[in-house]
Amino acid sequence: MSSLSDLKLHNNRLNGTLPDIFINATKLQSLDVSHNLLEGKLPASLINCSSLQVLNLESNKFKDTFPFQLSSSQKLQVLVLRSNKFYGKLHHSDGVWSGFPQLKIIDVSHNDFLGTLPSDYFLNWTGISSKTGNNSTEPDYIGAFLPHQYYASIVLMAKGVSMEMERILKTYTAVDLSGNQLHGQIPESIGLLNELLILNLSSNAFTGHITSSLANLTVLESLDLSQNKLSGEIPPELGKLYSLAWINVSHNELVGSVPQGTQFQRQNCSSYEGNPGLLVSSLKDVCGSRIEPTSQQSEQPVSLQDEEEEEGEWLSWMAAGIGFAPGVVFGITIGYKIEWFIKIFGRTRTC
Repeated sequence: MSSLSDLKLHNNRLNGTLPDIFINATKLQSLDVSHNLLEGKLPASLINCSSLQVLNLESNKFKDTFPFQLSSSQKLQVLVLRSNKFYGKLHHSDGVWSGFPQLKIIDVSHNDFLGTLPSDYFLNWTGISSKTGNNSTEPDYIGAFLPHQYYASIVLMAKGVSMEMERILKTYTAVDLSGNQLHGQIPESIGLLNELLILNLSSNAFTGHITSSLANLTVLESLDLSQNKLSGEIPPELGKLYSLAWINVSHNELVGSVPQGTQFQRQNCSSYEGNPGLLVSSLKDVCGSRIEPTSQQSEQPVSLQDEEEEEGEWLSWMAAGIGFAPGVVFGITIGYKIEWFIKIFGRTRTC
């Protein structure tokens, strides 16, 4: 382990616990054990991996608290805990986020993390809040471990789809906290992550208004706030985020108008559904005639239309009845005369 730089054991059927074998792994830069059947707590010796850049534990059965002990890995850039059984809070008891000064991608989605996030939670996320200096002597990809050129790879949710990244650009940044039990307001300090490209806070229980500090994320490309309990209006300032290619705020308690920015106007209707308070007039600009009325204002015209349809149906049946009754009488009369005619003349022909 003292000379190992890259360990990939992903996509197997390894079970049990991850062995506590990293005490001398001071040169380990990438550890990928994703998509296995590993369980239990993380080995304590991971704290010795001072050179670790990429840690991918996705899709296992690990059951542990957030690995704050890895803050000793000052070079950590990618942390993926997705789809496990991690639990507890995402910050220390004092609310401070410490360590991970170079962290660019964090995916802790689909776990059991809970609690509120302090307003200054994102204050020290320097890896996403400052531009990465260009250095031509270094590889352009995270985890391009020389001299063998092993590239780190991960799978992330971006723009509503699962995206496999065989190589991770050093300029790529993402925060995915979705699918947990986080609640309270979205911290205003999230606006400090001005180099963030992907933000996913969906499927939690966040409340309050959407913070207008998101307007500071000028390079943001994907924003998912769906399946929460957010209220109030969508901040009009977000209409100036011209880099946004994909937005989803569905299934919240939002009201008011949809911002008139071009990026909001070109979204699919499903990006706004499940918000009865959003004004139908503004949604028509986005979805055209496809949008179904969701506000209480649309209930009265619908009921009047139903009454008109019912009245029209009643008149149609009445008209049919008026036309049908003489027809029945006429038909019975004709049938009786035909029967009488056959009896008289038919019998004569027989004779």
